[in-house]
Amino acid sequence: MSMPKEEGRVSLGSRLQPAPTRPSESTRQSATEEVDSRVSGGWAYRTTKRLFDICVALIGLTLLLPLVPVIIALIKLDSHGSVLFMQKRVGKNGKLFTCFKFRSMVENAEAMKADLVRLNEASGAAFKIKQDPRITEIGAFLRRSSLDEVPQLLNVLLGQMSIVGPRPQIPSEVALYASWHRRRLAVPPGITCLWQISGRSQVGFDEWMRLDVEYVRRRSIQLDLWILLRTLPAVIARKGAY
Repeated sequence: MSMPKEEGRVSLGSRLQPAPTRPSESTRQSATEEVDSRVSGGWAYRTTKRLFDICVALIGLTLLLPLVPVIIALIKLDSHGSVLFMQKRVGKNGKLFTCFKFRSMVENAEAMKADLVRLNEASGAAFKIKQDPRITEIGAFLRRSSLDEVPQLLNVLLGQMSIVGPRPQIPSEVALYASWHRRRLAVPPGITCLWQISGRSQVGFDEWMRLDVEYVRRRSIQLDLWILLRTLPAVIARKGAY
């Protein structure tokens, strides 16, 4: 399946061309103006995307439902604590919502974070440690397989997230955004995105933000389908998943 194109735009291909770490002021202004001109979308697009989200979420929950009791049992046997991890994330237009995940870390992981900042391997407004000591044994598997994100299908049904869209970050990370990074907040956050299929944690922070802004600029149902079809191979490859 070929990538949908727009006249006069660079094709995304399998990987977007790298952008400068610090885009020029004219580039930022141009991106901002273009996003602002298209971000609202038409009624037909918004309705179709919402129906698309509901259908895919229901199908996903139906297919994955038999795995849920197994995942719950493994989490309970592996470590002490609740099965679900709930955290405030930043959604569309900066609105906070509670994001659901299967717990993949020890119960007091958030309290331990301050002591691990020095080990952060991510650039920009992000926190990632490849060998994070807070991750449980079953949690490592859930993260590599992306099964920890299954509960986010409930966020989609609640209208807080979309199937495809920029991954939601926590408020303290969003507070560190440059002005052009905030373009990604103009649409609902998603479960999968261009960053997800481009290497995830192997992608630098500014490139991650650029991919998200590119998605906002070019968003369409065709692009959502293109990303969704490439998500499963990306999950199987586990590239940058930790």
